[in-house]
Amino acid sequence: MTSEVNIPDAAPEFALLRRWEAASLGTVWRRPGDWFTPAAEALAEALEGRLDTAPAAYRLGFARAESGVGITEAIDDMAVLFRSAGYEAAPIRSIRSLCEGWTEGDAAQRVGPAMNDPESGLGTHEYLVARLAELYGTAERAGGAVSEGHALVLVDVAAANTDPWQRMARNAAIGQSLRDAYGKGHPMARLGDGLYAVLVERGPEMGRGVADLRDRISRRATQMRVGNLMRQPPRVWIESLPDVHDYAVDLLDSLQR
Repeated sequence: MTSEVNIPDAAPEFALLRRWEAASLGTVWRRPGDWFTPAAEALAEALEGRLDTAPAAYRLGFARAESGVGITEAIDDMAVLFRSAGYEAAPIRSIRSLCEGWTEGDAAQRVGPAMNDPESGLGTHEYLVARLAELYGTAERAGGAVSEGHALVLVDVAAANTDPWQRMARNAAIGQSLRDAYGKGHPMARLGDGLYAVLVERGPEMGRGVADLRDRISRRATQMRVGNLMRQPPRVWIESLPDVHDYAVDLLDSLQR
């Protein structure tokens, strides 16, 4: 399934656009019907014409945010374009412009406090607090202790002197790594700059899961060319939860500082 784009196939830039669309839909794009935007056409035309792609990348980032596309998917999609054109990777300047455009487009869409962190695609601090409240309430009604059945897996990749676009790219990489490692059903959140948390059930595989996560983060950082923007190796550890929700909230607050 592809989106319908009324463009003449003969033009070189449109041939590149077609290749980009097909490759993206087959690999990184989640919703085939909403891939095309005039901003994508403009970026393909700039690349084919060997023009500066940064302005068009900014437009694309803005358009992607307006349509609700996450920053990770937007970065991955643009990387597909440059590979389709024969380049090893998208230039840093264009990635930066895409991120800046996405930030502006996302800010224009948001109203009120959000429970989702747009840069990482994970939940926010407030989201995790709410999910913990549900967990503690369930444990209290069942007469159990949260600390016996659950814990937090924490990831710290904070590095000094990262500008906004670098922070966004790093958050996108970590967010995708966490989703790949844990999948659906595990509450995840970005707690602060370079700090992330996953609520997990205790079990014999918990330690192995931490080691796997560390490897996934390193691989994803290499793929997205953000390894130099984070602590190496990433710090990943298991944090025990207290038996009282208020203390758990205090724990999250202390981790943010």
